[in-house]
Amino acid sequence: MATQTARPAAAAEEPPADVSVHLTRTDRVDLLRAMLTMRIVEERAMSLYRQGKVPGSFYDGYGQEAVSAGAAYAMAAEDRLCILHRDLAAHVVRGVEPARILAQYMGRATGVTGGRDGNVHFGAAELGCVGMVSMLPDMMLVATGMAMAFKLRGEARAALTFFGDGSTSRGDFHEALNWAAVQRLPVIFVLENNQYAYSTPTAQQYAVDPVERARSYGMPGVTVDGNDVEAMFEVVREARARAVAGGGPTLVEAVTMRMHGHAAHDDMKYVPPEQLAHWRERDPIEQQERRLAALSEPVDVAALRAEVQATVDAATEEALAAPMPDPATVLDGVFAEGDAIPLGDGRAPWSGFAAAGAGREA
Repeated sequence: MATQTARPAAAAEEPPADVSVHLTRTDRVDLLRAMLTMRIVEERAMSLYRQGKVPGSFYDGYGQEAVSAGAAYAMAAEDRLCILHRDLAAHVVRGVEPARILAQYMGRATGVTGGRDGNVHFGAAELGCVGMVSMLPDMMLVATGMAMAFKLRGEARAALTFFGDGSTSRGDFHEALNWAAVQRLPVIFVLENNQYAYSTPTAQQYAVDPVERARSYGMPGVTVDGNDVEAMFEVVREARARAVAGGGPTLVEAVTMRMHGHAAHDDMKYVPPEQLAHWRERDPIEQQERRLAALSEPVDVAALRAEVQATVDAATEEALAAPMPDPATVLDGVFAEGDAIPLGDGRAPWSGFAAAGAGREA
């Protein structure tokens, strides 16, 4: 199975080429809005962290917005996503509101976990977003298990999980890929190659490109420009179509760059300045803005930025006004009530593309 390659192109002032005929003008605007929302929400959360309003540490995905936005937009409403700490745009695409996200960071009662976590370890079950755990890449196994359930039930659904380049050094990576391939499960593995596992560069993590390992498991491996949101969408769209048609899993390597430290406490002095400069010229949001400004019916990207900024400003006020959780509720949710925990149908007005059913076509 040949490995496709679509590495990031050289920086240019020209807009990137259109790579998907499945996206309308509205879809392209939605993708940019999701990326802008992720970036502005995380910038606001960082500001709140520095003011002492966010407990613990703070993790963001600055520069990686295209990976999660494009991938999530290609999935259907009934699918399930395992979303990690640098993939906030996937939550945004699925319909998690900025006010809930900011309240989550501050441990408020209106946060996604009701104040039980002051960070990004959350999932919105009603929207098909599965809660994450810190041990990476455990969610690869969770996604594989969900995909197996879909297959056993005969459901035309798929699971998707994100994970980082450092995760490829763990046994969970092998276990998930091997079982998914043997069982031909409808799961998409999105490897976010952001060049560093904390401070360890990829050159010290593996001797061959991780996507090359797909061949040994008997599945397609695709390398894509992780800073091109439309390229991400198209690759995952094709992988999903293959998955629900019974073709089995796909390993997608999204090549990108972690532009901030591992967390707020990391000064990332180990990253060469020229490497950051190289990737700064390939900012995913700026690329999509150039693309939209060059359409036959140009998009007013400045107005869109202002719209998202106003939304986040209002969300900040709402989150700051939210109460802290009642200590008496601390044990709520520890044990399941009843025989099953419904995950909801995931049907939120988050994507005109998926609502139209295009995400289910080959």
